[in-house]
Parts: sequence; structure tokens; C-alpha cells
Amino acid sequence: MCGIAGILSFDPEKRPIDEQTIVNMRDTMIHRGPDGAGTYINNNASLGFGHRRLAIIDLSESASQPMQLVDGSLTIVFNGEIYNHSDLRAELEALGHHSWQTDHSDTEMILHAFQEWGIDCVKRFNGMFAIAIWDENTEELWLIRDRIGIKPLYYALDNRGIVFASEIKAILAGPDRDRKVNEEAFFHYLSFLTTPAPMTLFEGINKLPGGTWANIKKTGEINFNTWWNPWDEAPLITNQSPENIANDVFSNLNNSIQLRKISDVPTGVFLSGGVDSSINIALFSDGEANAINAFSIGYPDDQKSIPDELPFARMMAESVRAKHHEYLITQEDLINFLPDMIRFQDEPIADPVCIPVYFVAKLAKNNGVTVCQVGEGADELFIGYPSRQTFLKLQQASSWPFPAGLKKFAIKILSLLGLGNRRYTEFLRRSGENLPIFWGGAEAFTEKGKQDILSTRLKDKFRGRSSWEIISPIFSDYNKNAPKNSTLNWMTYLDLKLRLPELLLMRVDKMTMAASLEARVPFLDHKVVEHALSIPSKQKINGGTLKYVLKEAFKHLLPSEIINRKKQGFAVPNDDWIFDKLGIEASTKLREFCHKTNFLDSNGVENILRRKNSRQIWYLLNFVLWWEEYIAPYRKAENEN
Repeated sequence: MCGIAGILSFDPEKRPIDEQTIVNMRDTMIHRGPDGAGTYINNNASLGFGHRRLAIIDLSESASQPMQLVDGSLTIVFNGEIYNHSDLRAELEALGHHSWQTDHSDTEMILHAFQEWGIDCVKRFNGMFAIAIWDENTEELWLIRDRIGIKPLYYALDNRGIVFASEIKAILAGPDRDRKVNEEAFFHYLSFLTTPAPMTLFEGINKLPGGTWANIKKTGEINFNTWWNPWDEAPLITNQSPENIANDVFSNLNNSIQLRKISDVPTGVFLSGGVDSSINIALFSDGEANAINAFSIGYPDDQKSIPDELPFARMMAESVRAKHHEYLITQEDLINFLPDMIRFQDEPIADPVCIPVYFVAKLAKNNGVTVCQVGEGADELFIGYPSRQTFLKLQQASSWPFPAGLKKFAIKILSLLGLGNRRYTEFLRRSGENLPIFWGGAEAFTEKGKQDILSTRLKDKFRGRSSWEIISPIFSDYNKNAPKNSTLNWMTYLDLKLRLPELLLMRVDKMTMAASLEARVPFLDHKVVEHALSIPSKQKINGGTLKYVLKEAFKHLLPSEIINRKKQGFAVPNDDWIFDKLGIEASTKLREFCHKTNFLDSNGVENILRRKNSRQIWYLLNFVLWWEEYIAPYRKAENEN
């Protein structure tokens, strides 16, 4: 796990790459790679690579990056892990014409795989990765992001060249980078708590979508290709028994977790006490001679808004004889961490779960662990959220033969009653326009709610627009590729394309790497994903039981109290804290921001503060703090955004 950065100049005679620029970019990400650093500049100074190393596989100096083939034809910087690298290396060695410089580096395997099979080699990789490869012979740069988008990869492209990095702050440290808010990204951020790829909140800086590669030629020509779609290899399950399906789920997850145990440094598991993390630790501990490390987060016992999960985590840790570590997060921890959180995020990831993710990662790192397995993806693949049942019923109701005019009339009445920004009104509007009701597992503001809080300037700019612009191409792609259309499959597909890579996995990457810890996500092994998409909907929600097939597959391994417990989720006591010190700071920040800038309407913000809507306050506070950190100090004039 590492931090990568680089520049390709389209005119090296006028704009040669200098090493100090690469070093400056690279070293904004020391937290991603405290174990070592390297740079590479090619002979005509058209290409520069930088790398910060967090040593996980092959700790030797020979495995450092940037890395080249012996003949210098290919150079790589790589962030992530290829879990099947040993098998692929053996396959390459059997060909008899590859010379190796390292003992078992997955980075070197990528170079030889690219040399042998070209860009299609990525389809053979099982892992998480952001890769940059420079081909000296063809003078082409390849940027590649893993299937799901577990590892981030940002870039900025103009007529001078392309700059790329694992984090936006590294690009900002590059040459001549202006800072300006991407207002379209901000408009969609208010819907999704994050900015959907390829946008970021920085105008001129983009992110490569998951399952995509980009080929950049020295002339400036750039081509993008989506190299993986969740339906590509999804088997069509028709006549299998529920028992056989559950057995396959068990086998796929067990294989995934065993693959992700490979490491040359100490490992552990994040343990919340829910079904997903309990499956993780049960399978991870299987066959281990020594007690594995488990890490859990809780809160002081005076929190009213969320129940205490630690008893369940302790129960599961005891059942597998794990070495269990705990930390209680206080409101002071959160307030003190806020400035660092914003800096590490690069752009707002307005999910309060960023806080516990950071503190559990820090707990693991402080206890000598460098790699942890986490449970992201299970709820999306196997339908673990209670809200999915609600959306399922709403979508079914949407198909009832109510006249569209009646729906529009109902919306008008609700709006006249001051209820136009309510979620049920938004769902009625979608139904009336024959749109899917589900627009993602994390919706911050309704379309009317966004109009209520935007400044007059932005209200006019985005009048008549909605975040359906982001959902629409995903919906079209889903309808074109899905072998079996169902509401549950649509929910999973959209989450795989939007919420997981740009929100949940981004919070895991940014917050764990802030603590110099690698997080692995076994539920998002592509084979697990492809199989899960093929499972009939009735096996995912059977008789109203969420995650039915997952629970059936693992009920023999987990205590019944955990299998049967009510879904809670990795939560933060926002409602408790937003009425205390955090709320006071948030109110002050939001009012000052409305006074100084032209993004939000002060009356709309006051309404949110008055209603004490803790989540919406948090979403806006994240944007304000980001603006103060990354934009305000660099404004040239007061009227600039």
C-alpha cells in the first residue's frame, strides 16, 4: 500500500519534468508510505514518477518503487495489492523468458504481466490497485484503477501535460495548479455526500472511475476504456437449491479472505460485532496458530442516539480467541480531529463514519498492526440495509396505475403545504416521471431541498437540473447489461458504481491511510461480487430477513445472538454531539460561511439549524471546513469562489 504521483509533459523541451517537483508531490503523502520513497525521471525529462512506500509484500529494498524492467522499457508506480501475484508469477516463469530482480514482489509481477499480455493483463489480477505504467518504447502512459474502485487515482489534464496521484493534495503540489470550486460537483455533492466520478470538487481535477484505464500518448491524445463491468462474468443462477447457493457464498468468501491474509507484516481485523465483521474474523482466524488481533471502537456510555455494539464485538472476539483491542471515542476526539480529517480527505466525504474508521485504524497501528480486513460491501451485495426493503415496496407501489396527472397534483399540494423538500415528495416526483425510486444508499438533500439551501446565484445556475444526470447513464448501462432486471439488483449495481467507490471505499482508504494502515475488503473480491449479483432476490431477502443467504451460509460459525441481532451499522452519535459542543462550532462556521461566500442561502441554512437536522448540518459543515482548508487561503479576490 502506497502513494503514487507523476507527470507526463507533452512538450518536454519547454516544460521538462524536474525531480524536486516530483518530490514535493510525493511527500505530501508521507502518511501513505512512511517506509520509503523514490523518484524516476526519464532521459528526456518528459516523464516523472514519485512513490511513497508502505511495505507489505516483499520488504526488501529490491522491491522499492518506482520499478523498471531490466531493459528499462517499462516503469511502474503502483498502489495496492495483487493477491494472486504468486500464481501469476509462476505462470510467467513457466514461459521461460522473464528475468526477475525480486524474490516475491507483486509490483514486479505487474511489469512482467504487462510486458507479456499488454493492458489485458489487468483482467487476470485479483486485487485492489491504482497503477501507472510508462512504456518507453511507445512513449505511452497507462493509468489503471481496480474493478470496484477500492484504490483512488486522480488526474489533471491540460495542453501542457497530465498530472496524476493517489491524493488530490499531491496534484495541488504540482506545477501551476489553480484552486477553484467545481460548482457542478458541489451541486451533486449535496445529493450524494461525495462527488461522483469523474468529477472532484476541484475544477480541473478528476478521478478515474473504478474498472477504467486511461491511455495517454506523448502527443496529448487520451483514451479511456471501461475494462470491467459487474455483469461481465456473473453466472446465471437458475435452478440451484438455497443450500447450494449458500455453500457457494461460503466458498467464495472463504477463498477471498484466505487470499487477503497474505502479508509480510502483522495483520488484524476491524470488528464491530455485526454479521459482516464477525464473518471476517471467523474465517480469518481459521487455521491460525496464534491469536489474531481484533480492533473495535465504541463511545462513552452516555450516548442516547446509538446502542453500544461493544458487547457483541467482545462476544465474537472471545468465540475465536482473538486478542481484542478497544477504544472509546469522545466528542473532544472528534472536534480535535476535524482539521486533520478534512486535510486527509482532500475533498469532503460527508459520512460521519470517517471518524470511527480513523480511530480504529489508529488503534490497530498503535498496536503494531499494518494490515486489517474490513467488511465494506456486504450490505450492498447481500441486502443488509432495512431501507432496501422500503425502497422495494416503494418501487412496487410506483408501478400501480395512478394517473401521472394525479401524482403531479399531489406534489403541487404538498409543495403548497411547505412539504416540497420532504423525501416522500421527492419519491412521488420520481414515480411521476417514471424514474427509479432508488438513487443510491446515501442521499443528503432532495432536489427541492438543494434548491432551498443554494444561493440565488447557484439556484439560477442549476434551475431545472437534478442529480438524475449522474444516475441516468448508470441506469441505461444497467438495463443494457443486466441479464435479469430486478429492483434489488438495480440497488446493488448503483451502489457498486457510485456509493461504494466514491463514498464508502474512499472513506476507508483516506482514513486508514491517514494512520499508515492498509485496509482490505474481502467482500468486494470481484468473484464474490459477480456471484452475489446472480443470486435470486428471494434468497437475499427471504421472509423479510435481511442478508438471508449470507446468514444461512455462516450461521454455523457465528453465535446466534450475532446472526439474529438487529442491523445497526457502523454509527456515530451525531444526534447527541450536534446538540452540544460540535453543534455550537458547526452553527458558527455555517453562518460565517454564508456571510463570506455565495454558495448557500443563509435562510435555508438557518432552517436546517433550527430543525437541528444533525446529518444535514454535518454534510454542510464538511463542505465549509474543506473550503476553509483548501480554497479560502488561495483566493485572489473576495468575489472568487
